[in-house]
Order: sequence, then structure tokens, then C-alpha cells
Amino acid sequence: MEQLIVTLVTFDGAVNWTVGFLTTVSIFAILALALNIQWSVGILNFGVAAFFMVGAYVSAVLTLPAPEGLESYVAGWGIPIPVGWLFAMVAGAVLAVLLGIPTLRLRDDFLAIATIGVAAILRSIANSVEGLVNRSRGLNGIDGFLEQEVSGGGYRWVELAIALVILCAVYWLVTQATASPWGRALRAIRDNEDTAKASGKNTVRFRMGAFILGSMLMGLAGAIYAHRSGTISPLTFSDLLGTFFVWTMLIVGGSGNHRGVVVGALVVGFFWFGTPLIQESLPDWLGSRVFQVRQLLIGLLIVAFLLWRPQGLLAERDRVSRFVTVGPENRSTERGSLWRRLRERAATQLPRS
Repeated sequence: MEQLIVTLVTFDGAVNWTVGFLTTVSIFAILALALNIQWSVGILNFGVAAFFMVGAYVSAVLTLPAPEGLESYVAGWGIPIPVGWLFAMVAGAVLAVLLGIPTLRLRDDFLAIATIGVAAILRSIANSVEGLVNRSRGLNGIDGFLEQEVSGGGYRWVELAIALVILCAVYWLVTQATASPWGRALRAIRDNEDTAKASGKNTVRFRMGAFILGSMLMGLAGAIYAHRSGTISPLTFSDLLGTFFVWTMLIVGGSGNHRGVVVGALVVGFFWFGTPLIQESLPDWLGSRVFQVRQLLIGLLIVAFLLWRPQGLLAERDRVSRFVTVGPENRSTERGSLWRRLRERAATQLPRS
């Protein structure tokens, strides 16, 4: 009987952990898909944490009730949560416009430096300005979407369903966007911006559009995360978890491949959130450092993929149109061979100078 109870508790704990893991990974997969949109045009956004944090705080302060006691934050209007999510997306877009206007005309490394700086500035403002977002004390008691309508412990399944539905919607959106002529223009700008300019493309406008769309989705992910966790503070949105964790998902999964990004989120998320599960099985000298160990594992994962599989688990396909794709996984097939023969034939018929 005792063994049966232990088994049931273990099974229930495993289910709870799995549901929580999939919910959190789904939110980070939305972040990674948003980053992939920006990378599709060659934008190096190293300030993902800034847009993640802005979306979380905007939705939280708008949906929370008026502050009481020692709490001190703006708004507190208690508006419906879905409306707060919409405002979070708008806030991400506004931040992208303010940051993109002076930087998107510059080289990619300037934009990367600017986004890192913006993330640090926003964290500093949240920590130091009184009456804005409750400073380092953070915001607490953030309600979850539909939490009041679900009783008992069943809300975790609702959270998972919400995260998965939004993830599927975002996946469909970015897939349709990148398969369109707009998406092909983004890849052309990323691969050779001078050639795209010579073809009459307004590269700055395309880059700004991709930057805004990705930032809106990052703001949405931040809002979902805030209402899922119930508590946020400036320390929640560190560069490690908010930015480089997401970049690792992109590198491991395969930049430019949306399915790969989702797979990368699962793989990297399992390394990050699964490592503490083996803490009790490790020697004392290693178990006490399990959180440092997982950071080391993530670093080794990045290095391994950059050295031995830079294209990621699922490589980006060379897409000519939404109907014709050629990639490393199908170049040996009949269609891939036919495509190569057509290209070779066209090359032999080019006039020689």
C-alpha cells in the first residue's frame, strides 16, 4: 500500500512538472519564433529581455487593481486580461519603433549593442523609479486568464491549453508571413542587402516591419508569462534567461526554420528546467552547484552546435517560393536533382562576355 502511494505521488508529480514545463516552454517558443522573424531579415536583437519585460509589465499594471499599502505602481485599472495582452503587443511595437528609427539604418552590430543597452536601462528604471512598477519589490498577485472560472488544481491544464493555442496561432502567423513575398524579401535582404536595394526594395522599411512584428510577439509572450507566473520583478528579465536563453533555442533548433525553433525550445528547455531534477542524484559537491552546472551545459550546447552543426537540428530550406523548396534534407531526392539540373542548364545558356 505504501509503495502504491509513493508511485501515485511520483506519477502526479511527474504530470504536474510536465504540464508546467510544456507551458513555460510554449511561452519561450513564442519568444524564439518572434526572434526568428527578426533574424529572417538579419536583425541581431540582443535585447529580447527588454521587449519581454515591457510586455509583462504593461499587461500586469493595466490588469491589476489599484495599489494598496506599500505597493506603488502606475495604472491599476483592473481591465480584462486579453485587453492587457493587446496593450502589451502595442507597447512592444512602440519600443521597436523608438529603437529602430535611429538604429536600423546602421550596421547590425550597432543594433545589437543598442538593444543590450535598452534592456539594461529598462531594468534600471524599473528598479529605481518610485511609483512606476513597485521597484525591486515587483508586482504580485497577477491573475491568470480564466483563473476565476476554474476551481481546484485544474487551472494548470487551462494554462497549458492557452499557451499551446497562442503558440499555434503565432506559428501559423510567422509561417504564412515568411512564405509570402514579404518573407522572401526579408531573406533576400538578409543574404545580400545591396542586391535587394538594387532590385528596388526599401530595405529599411522591410527591416522595420520585421522588427515591429517580432517585438509585438515578444511583448505578447511577456504578458502571458506575467499572468502565468503571478509575480514579476526586474530580476525576472535577466539577459541570461530573457535573451541568450532564447538565442540558444534559435541556434540549436535551426535559425530560419520555424519548426526547428519550436524543437530547439523543447530541447534547450529540457536542459534548463530538467537539470535540477537530478540534483538529489548528484554528489554533494556537484548537487549544490546544479544551477551553475546547467548554465555550463547551455554554454557547451551552444559551442557544440556552432562547431559541428551550425545549421541546427532542422536546417533552413532554400525557398524559391511557397511551392518550391530545396534544402539539405531533400537535395538527394528526385525533386532536388531536377532542380539542380534546371539550374545547371540555365547557367550553361547564359551569354558569355
